[in-house]
Amino acid sequence: MNKFALALACLIGTAIPAQAQAAPSDPWAPVRFLVGEWQGGIAGEQGTGKATRRYRFILSSQFLQERNMASFPPQPLHPDGTVASHASFLAYDTARKALVFRLFREDRYNGTYAFSATKSTSTRLVFESVQLDHAPASTKAREILEVISPTEHVEILETAEGDKPFSVHSRIPFKRRQP
Repeated sequence: MNKFALALACLIGTAIPAQAQAAPSDPWAPVRFLVGEWQGGIAGEQGTGKATRRYRFILSSQFLQERNMASFPPQPLHPDGTVASHASFLAYDTARKALVFRLFREDRYNGTYAFSATKSTSTRLVFESVQLDHAPASTKAREILEVISPTEHVEILETAEGDKPFSVHSRIPFKRRQP
């Protein structure tokens, strides 16, 4: 075998494993549309209210940061009204080969959720809980984003205990805020 053929064989032999282990061309593709500011009306177990949300890439685009503010007017569940906020950070987890987000809430119902490629479609993104802090071990949750258009989506938070079926905890139809 001549030197050229040997060099070519070595290059081909190393290129194939490198391609097989490469990350997707754009791991952010399913959620990239979220970047920007959103507003919506909340309906769920916590009552009715309004939410504003902002998504932006931070730290050299390694994380997608989400900031949420929800306000609830006086109602039976919140006699004096209330304001709640939370933050989350999405990242591409190379070990899982999936987007993962970590949610931080004022009420400490924090959690880690992983993108489920098998349960998701281009218009329905499903993130399933991997770990929920300050919740019974049998509790599970999932966040579903139903993509209506580039300017509208619905976020549904579902929870379940043990073997019980999921039930809707909250539903927020969001519309992109116009600058």
